Amino acid sequence: MSTLTPSGVLSLSVAERIQLVEDIWDTIVEVPDEVGLTDAQKAEIDRRLDAYHRSPEEGSPWDMVRERILSRQ
Repeated sequence: MSTLTPSGVLSLSVAERIQLVEDIWDTIVEVPDEVGLTDAQKAEIDRRLDAYHRSPEEGSPWDMVRERILSRQ
């Protein structure tokens, strides 16, 4: 097995680097319990979930949000 150095990563094409990040991410999501959240992050998740439960009709679906973001470019 070869070791990829930081300079070796930079020698990869953008597509190869994206694939590398995706591969790394896939190994991280396999062990979600090892990805800890801070108390502040947990509180923010709880706050947002509570807001959603109080008013689920508010907000925008992802496809609309994505379209708004992409139209700004």
